[in-house]
Amino acid sequence: MCSSDLEAMDRSVIPASEGRAHRVPKGARFRITTPKGAQAADFFAYNAETISEWLSPMHTWVLNRSVKPREGQSLISRFRRPMLTFTEDGAGGVHDMMLAACDQFRYEQYGHKGHHPSCAENLQISMRREGYEIDVVPQPINFFTNTFIDAESVLISPPNPVPPGAYVELEALMDLICVVSSCPFDLAIPDWLINSEGGVTELIVEVKD
Repeated sequence: MCSSDLEAMDRSVIPASEGRAHRVPKGARFRITTPKGAQAADFFAYNAETISEWLSPMHTWVLNRSVKPREGQSLISRFRRPMLTFTEDGAGGVHDMMLAACDQFRYEQYGHKGHHPSCAENLQISMRREGYEIDVVPQPINFFTNTFIDAESVLISPPNPVPPGAYVELEALMDLICVVSSCPFDLAIPDWLINSEGGVTELIVEVKD
């Protein structure tokens, strides 16, 4: 792949509440940036050779003995094969691997009427553009997402402290299709402020040699 091709695919803006798929060759670096800060990025990855193999946070928990991804760790598939290495964390460790992707059902449970954009829908639309129909929405890694479990085992998402310009960078260990969703969650739920109080914002994705 020539440098001009890389530049053409390298940098893209994911509009607020939308998602995009990116073809990421083995050995490439994949960077996600929240330019305005405090914007959750739902991250999914598939083996480009067979999409029956996808990134699994739950399998990754067991490997790394942690429910949060940390710089230097391997991120593995549901077949327990390494898919990515978390090479740089420019967000101070504010990430999550416990929350399922938001979907229409979640918004309805919170009382929203009518259609609402969601990370599940963004994944399905993004993969459809790549020629795939997705029936099962895998658990994502939620970068720039502030969660913790309190002393009474209650899962909480307090105000998001991730600053403008924060980023994460991953190295692909196989040819991948990676999908990033600018999480559309914008409901006012106590102790559940996923994104900035100012609303949902865009993300920047770069693919680099």
